[in-house]
Amino acid sequence: MARRPRLKMRLGDLLVHEQIIGEEQLSQALTAQKSSGRKLGDLLIELGYLSEQQLLEFLSQQLSVPVIDLSERRLNDGVARLIPEVQARRHRALVIEADDSSALVAMSDPADLTAIDALSAILSPRDINLAVVAERQLYDSFDTVYRRTQEIEQYASQLQEEAKDETELDLGSITGDNEDDVTVARLLKSIFADAVQIRASDIHLEPDEHGLRIRQRVDGQLQENMLDERGIAAALVLRLKLMAGLDISEKRLPQDGRFQMHVRNHEIDVRLSTMPTQWGEACVMRLLDQSHGLLSLEQTGMPDELIKKMRYHMSRPYGMILVTGPTGSGKTTTLYGVLSELNQPNKKIITVEDPVEYRLPRISQVQVNSKIGLTFGRVLRTSLRQDPDILMVGEMRDQETVEIGLRGAITGHLVLSTLHTNDAITSAMRLIDMGGAPYLVASALRAVIAQRLVRRICEHCTEEHEPDAQQQMLLRSVVPGAPSNGKYHKGRGCNRCNFTGYRGRVGVFELLELNEAMMAALRNSDTQGFAEAATAVKGFKTLAQVGLEYALQGITSVDEVLTLAAGTPVFDEQDPIALAAAKAESDSGSDSNGSERS
Repeated sequence: MARRPRLKMRLGDLLVHEQIIGEEQLSQALTAQKSSGRKLGDLLIELGYLSEQQLLEFLSQQLSVPVIDLSERRLNDGVARLIPEVQARRHRALVIEADDSSALVAMSDPADLTAIDALSAILSPRDINLAVVAERQLYDSFDTVYRRTQEIEQYASQLQEEAKDETELDLGSITGDNEDDVTVARLLKSIFADAVQIRASDIHLEPDEHGLRIRQRVDGQLQENMLDERGIAAALVLRLKLMAGLDISEKRLPQDGRFQMHVRNHEIDVRLSTMPTQWGEACVMRLLDQSHGLLSLEQTGMPDELIKKMRYHMSRPYGMILVTGPTGSGKTTTLYGVLSELNQPNKKIITVEDPVEYRLPRISQVQVNSKIGLTFGRVLRTSLRQDPDILMVGEMRDQETVEIGLRGAITGHLVLSTLHTNDAITSAMRLIDMGGAPYLVASALRAVIAQRLVRRICEHCTEEHEPDAQQQMLLRSVVPGAPSNGKYHKGRGCNRCNFTGYRGRVGVFELLELNEAMMAALRNSDTQGFAEAATAVKGFKTLAQVGLEYALQGITSVDEVLTLAAGTPVFDEQDPIALAAAKAESDSGSDSNGSERS
């Protein structure tokens, strides 16, 4: 049974009676309610007549129920699921605590008698104690609590029963047309739905000796879930291969493919990569949410000053612009942001990619296929005969690509591309290391933008943080001039960030614009001279320095800055060690055969 709290008067009249809002404000809210059908409290908050906290405290006082801050609580998934997800979202209610005799239920509207009656029936024979909670906190908690973990385990167990070992798999059922009747299809749908719900960028399926490991990358960090049913891995890989149009009989060699699917009102483009391992084929899937569209340069987090400089170089009729960084740093996202701005009726744009990430109107996009001889070099040579104004090369990956790209940049074309390097300064020398003629690199290269992604501190649980002595020492060693008394922040952890202290990521950018001194150093293949000329440019900031600024602004943490700086040489004209490290990095080269993952 639940105590049925009831307001003595209607909510609007009570608010007026307590002089929290005025008669005119109530009248306007009621008019809006008639046309929209929404709850009065939500409209009053939206119209700015009172805050959500004011409403919560008012309801708490009038109904004699406590106010609960869900952001400070670690929720028990098993307890919360006493109310099914559909009912929880419909009645905007969540079980916070429960035992055999009672349950504490948080509601955004504890005066909703219809909802209370429905919840009493669901939780019977427990007595219900009510609390009031912010609606936004409820919805954030729903996405955390109602994960698909239990559903995934259920389908995995069912699939294991259907196929005791992978040699007895019913190929006909797995390749059937009616997906709703196939357990493996349901399992995959649950895996994808769970990944979309927690904003994962990648899904890893890894067969192990004792089971199947499912890992999801969220904000750059992997989260792991282990299933005991190792035998289901082959069925999942088989189904994914069919969806991507790959050869299901080939299990000894890696394969790559892609497919699209609709998940939770999101159009997801899935890039699939398989690889044979000791315990079977492993799969990694990159999820690209096409429903969100392309990000503009402003949306990437690039500072206004850098955007102005980038737009200047984008407006030039020829030359090469490089976007650099390691895999997963968001290079492709930035490059497509540039392309979307350049995509005008008076511009002929051709892209050469592997694979094509986003489909853009008016742009001729070519996906290379080395199996039939459609290589980067061949497509680039043909593209130069197609009268383009702008060429986008997915990646500078070998000598042929570099040479054709550079020659295109000095013959009247604007060339955009990516390169796998740690920072902007080493990128120009890397082109020479890859076989580009020094005079061509100096003549063609106009600007290099290096970037990383760092985790944002969760805005709901951010608090001031004083780095310890070791962190301060490390910070000053990797970022010369770091203040010893700077104010920093960190996230203490809450429900909205899954108690990680971080929610989302932001781009950190380093822009290098070539001048005469740098060009002269390039012509002579002078690594040290180039680094000295670059760091001497007024206003040039390294990735580590920009990261430190973000930390001082409370956007990211000291730990993220230290992680960022660990792979970023800090160049100082008086620091021969840093310059030597830069030269070693440039001399060593890198493996540029992998495709970019934004």
